[in-house]
Amino acid sequence: MKQVLMLLILLMMSHNARTQDWLDTSLYPFQHKYMPLETGQMHYIDEGAGDVILFVHGTPTWSILYRDFVKELSKTHRCIAIDHLGFGLSTLSTNTTATPQFHADNLSTFIKALHLQKITLVVHDFGGPIGLAAAIENAKCIDKIVMFNTWLWATNSNADAQKIDKLVNSWLGKFLYLNLNISPKVLLKKGFSNKNHLSKKLHNQYIKPFPDNESRTPLLDLAKALIGASSWYQQQWQKLDILSDKEWLILWGSKDEFITMDYLAKWKQRLPQAKTIEFDCGHFVQEEKTEDSIKRIASFLE
Repeated sequence: MKQVLMLLILLMMSHNARTQDWLDTSLYPFQHKYMPLETGQMHYIDEGAGDVILFVHGTPTWSILYRDFVKELSKTHRCIAIDHLGFGLSTLSTNTTATPQFHADNLSTFIKALHLQKITLVVHDFGGPIGLAAAIENAKCIDKIVMFNTWLWATNSNADAQKIDKLVNSWLGKFLYLNLNISPKVLLKKGFSNKNHLSKKLHNQYIKPFPDNESRTPLLDLAKALIGASSWYQQQWQKLDILSDKEWLILWGSKDEFITMDYLAKWKQRLPQAKTIEFDCGHFVQEEKTEDSIKRIASFLE
């Protein structure tokens, strides 16, 4: 047992040493915490006290996406933001396929291990199906849900998703993701309607967690899962009534070129009780409409 604990400590120390080379603590001034899981170390931050707000990111982001939310909302709440295994400051064992199902299971384990209750769950992008699946699994622990641009239904009939799926499953897609790091370098930038909100300093914080081919594999795994996990998304969609008694807030970027207003229309139809606010921005509402969305969440919590 002592040997196992020592190995975990060494893994955490070596990972911390590697990340300090690129991590900008002026942007991300938080204490690092780690939870050992079967296939890696899940990094998270845990700031403030009170009722829990649990932030779940998508791809190719990590918990830095919610840095300003944590800084502000931790004045009144306990704010926890995780990094999925293989993202941000978390580690991931080699030869592990990081599907949305995999990440959802890890998040569910995390919720149970920390005995979290009365959670306001905040999700975005792939963090939507990941976080909502974990919420369905732990419904008694969830009070409120805040959604940024995301989905939770079958994707295999979506024409845009089909094009992406064809690319990422080709040799070219693999080359673009693993050799050129296209996801944080190019695709993330395309998600902004106003590129002025993505400074070079901030952009580097999204690029640097993926320095080599191996570290970029989780990005490719999720890209392949856009359609590859279609039936699993639909299964969660069919179970969503488990969360029907929760309070919902939808914050939506209306200029998102992929997760479009058609997606929002489907959410409105399924969740007519949800409070919905549209912002004149792209996919990353958290970066383009930071102050406005923080105020909306704070008001929702009150």
